[in-house]
Amino acid sequence: MTPLFEQVTIPTGHSWGLLWRELEAIPFLWHYHPQFELTLTVNARGQRYIGDHLGDFEPGDLVLLGPNLPHTWSASERIDSTQPMLAVVVWFSLEWVEQLAACFPELHSLRQLARRAGPALHFSPATSARSAARLLQLNELPVPQRLPLLLDVLLDLAGDGSAQPLASEALAPVHADGQQQRMAIVLDYMHAHFREEIALEILARRAALSLGAFHRCFKRHAHCTPGEYLARLRIGRACQQLIESNLAIAVIAQEAGYRNLAHFNRQFRAARHVTPRAFRLQYRRGATGTA
Repeated sequence: MTPLFEQVTIPTGHSWGLLWRELEAIPFLWHYHPQFELTLTVNARGQRYIGDHLGDFEPGDLVLLGPNLPHTWSASERIDSTQPMLAVVVWFSLEWVEQLAACFPELHSLRQLARRAGPALHFSPATSARSAARLLQLNELPVPQRLPLLLDVLLDLAGDGSAQPLASEALAPVHADGQQQRMAIVLDYMHAHFREEIALEILARRAALSLGAFHRCFKRHAHCTPGEYLARLRIGRACQQLIESNLAIAVIAQEAGYRNLAHFNRQFRAARHVTPRAFRLQYRRGATGTA
């Protein structure tokens, strides 16, 4: 499945977005967007993929992701088979956080939370449980009453000193000046064509920048080179296939964009510190043990 740029739309008359999604299964859909995302997962057990992070999640999982961080949740196991899985998703922008903190000094800790959320934050069990109870009320409240409840949740999350980062690196927030549009165009292209050999000149033209300016802009935004980012996308796709399919490793390498199996094995080992075969066996043993 091809990773996608998701265009998050905040409804007219709202300053932030709420998605209440009931599902029979949570499909793998590798995507990214420039908004922060707070995701609560209910009645589901499965895997989450965030940047270069891959891990299991249990019911009540609560994660805050920074802008432009590729991610997806994938699950087919419902804890209560009579009830659907539920994903409660909140989206908000960096500008929203900045404006709140500028108007209300009491909300200054939201700025610190936004800075910490770049690589995604997974919250402690106690904080997650308190926040889940409040987030599950959002859908029943009139729209004007939802904002105070959300702010209450975010302030509680900001005070969770035990929250753990998930990805190894954050993507730098891009301010709404021309960079955001340039990088959205480039990342959208890379996520759609990660299996191909992508020349830097093509990406620079899409960003309407010289080659040198594009390379500097990309590295400042993504904290890595375009080649390193492309490798992450490919390894992430390979990890998904190793876990979810029984395809041969050579086929998985080819499908992820690698024409040379030895090169794929070297890059995979450098990224995951195990061979693809060991990764598949290790992960499946771990998943079996937690089922």
